Amino acid sequence: MVKQKLMLAGEARGWFLTSPYLIYTLVFFILPLVQGIYIAFTNWDLISPGMEFVGLGNFFKAFGSKKVIAAFFVSYKFMAIFLVTVIPISLGIALLINSFPTRFKGLISVAFFLPFLVSPVATSLVVRGVLNYTSPLNHFLRHQVLGYVPNWLGNPILAVIVISLMITWKCSGYYALIFFCALIAIPKELYETADIDGAGSQKKFWSITIPMLYPAFYTVIILAVGLMFHVFSEPYMLTDGGPKLSTYTWFLEIYYQSFTNAKVGYGSTVAILNAITTFITVILVRKFLERWGEYHGWE
Repeated sequence: MVKQKLMLAGEARGWFLTSPYLIYTLVFFILPLVQGIYIAFTNWDLISPGMEFVGLGNFFKAFGSKKVIAAFFVSYKFMAIFLVTVIPISLGIALLINSFPTRFKGLISVAFFLPFLVSPVATSLVVRGVLNYTSPLNHFLRHQVLGYVPNWLGNPILAVIVISLMITWKCSGYYALIFFCALIAIPKELYETADIDGAGSQKKFWSITIPMLYPAFYTVIILAVGLMFHVFSEPYMLTDGGPKLSTYTWFLEIYYQSFTNAKVGYGSTVAILNAITTFITVILVRKFLERWGEYHGWE
């Protein structure tokens, strides 16, 4: 009886200690989510006290929207470039940090992490200055290398590459910390055994380091995939979704429809479609990663 009372008291204490987070989640996540789903079936303009129910009208409109279709494909274009660049760069940074003496690793890790803390608005302004026609970079390209200045933000292909590389620069240090933590957790006995067997550095890297970094790869790739469906500041500041909708993202459409055109119902619909697309993509990527992990002995 006493033991049961102690268990109940402990359970009550646990609920009490977690109640601030539960209340925060309820107020700022669950209730807005439920309200957003309801608004998606209306044509509310953010001002009128009443909401006219339109059923699936907003969804049919979104499925036929060129901007929504463009946002769908743009997310995957960003994802392809981002994953191809950020994974090797962040892994390379982690290996570089791991090669330094222990007393310097913390300082160097912070140095690489700092870009992640920089405001994307500030980064976009700097990039816009660097890509300006009269900038030193373009002056060098115009007079020493190419003979002309590429239309960095006016070319559909170059604009996607520029924004993707910006996000790569911003996130590489953060993802490198994840890889670095996984690197130092690899048992040294594995490398010692490989040395006894006469394995070279490349063999150890591909047969030990890469498979043992599976949890880090899993985390980084999932984070990177989710991020690509939430890109907003960079295209908003640099291209406004152009040229020809080549950098038009989900969040740009949500922002313009909800706050510029005052079509909150339609904006909520686009947000729901974005969430569904993100969820399905993450699930598919997870399945692929889990199969890769199982192949290397991870369960």
